[in-house]
Amino acid sequence: MENVKGHIVDVVRREIYDGELVIRDEKIVEVKRQKLPEREKPWPYIMPGFIDGHVHIESSMMVPHKFARIAVCHGTIGVIADPHEIGNVLGLEGVDYMIRSGREARFNFCFGAPSCVPAVGGEIETCGRAIDVKDTEALMARDDIGFLGEMMNYPGVLAGDKDVMAKIKAALDNGKPVDGHAPGLAGQERYQYAAAGVTTDHECSTLEEGRSCINAGMKVIIREGSAAKDYKLLSPLIAESPNMVLFCTDDCHPDDFVRGHINLIVKRALADGYDLWDVLQAACVNAQKHYNQNWGLLQAGDPATFITVDNVTPRFRVESTVIRGLEVYNYNSSLPSKQAVRDEYILSDDFPNKFVAVPITAADIALDIKSGDTVHVIHASDGSLLTEHEVVKVSGNPLFDSQYPWPEVQKIVVYNRYEPGAKPVVGLVRGFSIKEGAMAGSVAHDCHNIVAIGSNDEYLVRAINRIIEMRGGQVVVTPQEIMDIPLPIAGLMAPMGGHEIAFRTLCIQEKVKEIGCQMKSPFITMAFMCLPVIPDIKITDRHLMDTKAFKAIY
Repeated sequence: MENVKGHIVDVVRREIYDGELVIRDEKIVEVKRQKLPEREKPWPYIMPGFIDGHVHIESSMMVPHKFARIAVCHGTIGVIADPHEIGNVLGLEGVDYMIRSGREARFNFCFGAPSCVPAVGGEIETCGRAIDVKDTEALMARDDIGFLGEMMNYPGVLAGDKDVMAKIKAALDNGKPVDGHAPGLAGQERYQYAAAGVTTDHECSTLEEGRSCINAGMKVIIREGSAAKDYKLLSPLIAESPNMVLFCTDDCHPDDFVRGHINLIVKRALADGYDLWDVLQAACVNAQKHYNQNWGLLQAGDPATFITVDNVTPRFRVESTVIRGLEVYNYNSSLPSKQAVRDEYILSDDFPNKFVAVPITAADIALDIKSGDTVHVIHASDGSLLTEHEVVKVSGNPLFDSQYPWPEVQKIVVYNRYEPGAKPVVGLVRGFSIKEGAMAGSVAHDCHNIVAIGSNDEYLVRAINRIIEMRGGQVVVTPQEIMDIPLPIAGLMAPMGGHEIAFRTLCIQEKVKEIGCQMKSPFITMAFMCLPVIPDIKITDRHLMDTKAFKAIY
């Protein structure tokens, strides 16, 4: 690549000066301060690229090298990626698949070892494969694994669980950081969690919680994703503790991802009046330092990895992205450089997956409710992962009970896709407002069994059986048609480009609205109805769970 001139945004010295980057063999060999010659077109601002400090690539429904194509358009040059989702389906095979795919892109991936696969396990839920202590120890010794993924089992940390502590020790013994996941943890328990070796948390949702995390020595990863959005409440930490803050999306879904990434958080922070250098510290610097990565900070000897923007105001536009001396994105070009991604890399039809579920009938999802029974209803809310636990004693015909809004209630079904002979678990859910039809998917956090919600058994059966036929995907059944998105790679991802996946996602979400559900992100919300580590009530392939008391209802 030729040398690059412009206004150099030096995040190390916290100054902007005119100059030239001298580039040789993918590296910056010299940074020259010099006056820029006058020209008609304004000189660009050259600055380090953005980093997503915690993301599950699988949530984009894209394989890593396709994900990279979209990310570079937004000025993202690297991600700290936890392959937790595919780990729950395929175990180590899934982790290796993500790493192999990532190598096909000119992009910076730091993959972690999933720490909680399954998240709960045992008699609570069924995953495709487990990642045990022995597996974790082997992963942490590998050069292509950079950290231990989010330690969701914080009760196990606090209790000193043998296996949990062994996984943390494996990371620390190899000099690799441990990511956290401890919503609501405060006081002495937060200090104990940090003292065990956990160094980050992306689950802080209040300013007090964020400050508590930082006081305990942990970095706060401010999340602004498709489902959970914490920037508004946590943003004061950017000014208070700029060296202890990272930005992330966690779960960024395709229709959101094609519109923007970390660049949107940066723009918002600048618009809110936060100092440019503090914002860039969080967006570009802290992740590299924390995860021991050298992806480039515009210093002599660094990789020639950077972005150019037209200005450094909240209205900036990413004009180009350069990774290791190669321009992988330019806003004047409709396609990335052919060298940015090896386009000849074609996935075979034999996609890695695990899907042994067999088709069901209406009899398999019958739910016998009679007068006098007490029923438990999951009350879901748009834009929240939390649910309310409603307990109702029915009288007369429960579908027309005057004491409860039964027309708002639908069946929710979770069906184990990993074990032959499994029986669906059926519950009641309120909040989706499906009038006539059904929706189903194989993205169901964290074990990714089949989940479906519908207005009657016929629609539910059709939706679930279509998921089985595709070996994974998303489906909407209306009285007139079926619309679907196949996700044959572990039931989580498609071998398509990001824009095509995003378009199909928008189409299927519009179809969900036609059957009555007006949620902004219906499939995301449905997917989290299955996660038993989030209160108050969830449903897995084994039980309806009171997740506040952490006990099975049935």
